[in-house]
Amino acid sequence: MSYTAMYRRFRPTTFEEVKGQDAIVTTLKNQIRSDRIGHAYLFCGTRGTGKTSIAKLFAKSVNCEHPVDGSPCGECASCKAIAEGRSMNVVEIDAASNNGVDNIREIVNEVAYSPTEGKYRVYIIDEVHMLSTGAFNALLKTLEEPPSYAVILLLTTNQEAFLPTILSRCVQLKLKPLRDFTVKKYLTDTLHVEEADADIYAAFARGNLGKAISLASSEDFKLLHGEMLHLLKHVKEMDISELLDYIRKMKEENLDIYECLDFMQLWYRDVLLYKVARDMNQLIFKDEYSSINEMGQKCSYEGLEKILQAIDKARIRLDANVNMELAMELMLLVMKEQIDRRREP
Repeated sequence: MSYTAMYRRFRPTTFEEVKGQDAIVTTLKNQIRSDRIGHAYLFCGTRGTGKTSIAKLFAKSVNCEHPVDGSPCGECASCKAIAEGRSMNVVEIDAASNNGVDNIREIVNEVAYSPTEGKYRVYIIDEVHMLSTGAFNALLKTLEEPPSYAVILLLTTNQEAFLPTILSRCVQLKLKPLRDFTVKKYLTDTLHVEEADADIYAAFARGNLGKAISLASSEDFKLLHGEMLHLLKHVKEMDISELLDYIRKMKEENLDIYECLDFMQLWYRDVLLYKVARDMNQLIFKDEYSSINEMGQKCSYEGLEKILQAIDKARIRLDANVNMELAMELMLLVMKEQIDRRREP
């Protein structure tokens, strides 16, 4: 499934629209207001935490002709040029596919020229941890002696990959995964998603707002949701041939197997949680309360633990390139065996 395009449509246009990163937004806005812009920033965080969105806003703000409380106005010629991708002052590089020394040397050569308009020439390097050793060394030279008009924004999911010499020359900003509550509130308030659906999208997104936004309009995910619910509710009654047919159907419909495993994990998490706490409000699949309650009565604590372990084992097998159909079959057989094996009050 592809989540990127949908998220771009809802990228924040001001710092005020950024969700869940208040401390970092405040820091950057204060620097813009006081005109104390650093020359190198490192944004570190998992996917979907807002690294790219914040970097783009920062690039706009430092070149904005009429910033509003540290945020870009969005109306001046500079803001419009950057938003439309035609500004010569903002250069974006994906280091995952442009990670060689020559790619960084292009930046080094460009940095020698001051901007023809605007205050700063901003370079946004995404997935910067993917750079080769030689490219890192070439980048270090620029970070050591940057011209006054250059701002380099490094984006990464892995801060551990950086040399201390690079880290020491950057303003380090660590973005935290968004809380499910924050993601859910955005979905319900901004996209007007039904609360029950927002719970599911937020749980699946695991702090990735972009993924949650895209799930909300994904036909693929709706298909996966329906197929997984049917399977989980009826796995006990299915014989081996039916289970194999269902696995083949999942493959034919190109369902993301890892997403299927996530779905199963969240489902049995709900079953176990309700079995322990008897609190419907804590469920992700609130609309399926009756089925979750029934499943909890059919499975022992030990059985639920074995099912969750089987899901983890299936994931490990898939990572090890074990045949998908075999990995799923072994997991579903464990589920089938543990359901209704021993009833508990």
